[in-house]
Amino acid sequence: MKNVIIINGPNLNLLGERETGVYGTVTYADMCAEIAESAESMGFDSCETVQTSHEGEIIDYIHAARLDKCGIVINPGAYTHYSYAIRDAVAAVNIPVIEVHLSNIHAREDFRHKSVIAPVCAGQICGLGKIGYVLALQALLDILARMRGDLL
Repeated sequence: MKNVIIINGPNLNLLGERETGVYGTVTYADMCAEIAESAESMGFDSCETVQTSHEGEIIDYIHAARLDKCGIVINPGAYTHYSYAIRDAVAAVNIPVIEVHLSNIHAREDFRHKSVIAPVCAGQICGLGKIGYVLALQALLDILARMRGDLL
């Protein structure tokens, strides 16, 4: 079973409209379509993409993923910097999670430099725009292969 979920947090639904100097002009729908195409070409059986501005919904998606997904790619948006509830949800599931950010959070405002979620993730990719999601999918494949003993 190679089913994956991409969870996007607050304001990502406004891609292409908001702060285009930071996030670019690609719309959320176009980005999701590109991610789905990449996931299919990599051999994932399914790639579900969701977006919500509600912390509890993000947690519900994380909890549900443990039942039928092999991994999670998450862009928690601003929750990255202060949601211990999302952090605890990621820590509670026994599947790999990759944190992704379109912008380089370490090169932005000081409050964005710290992720409370990254320490419980398999890795973090930031600053590479939408390609970060594709790289996260590749990383999940590599992690899954290592878990099976296929890779060092």
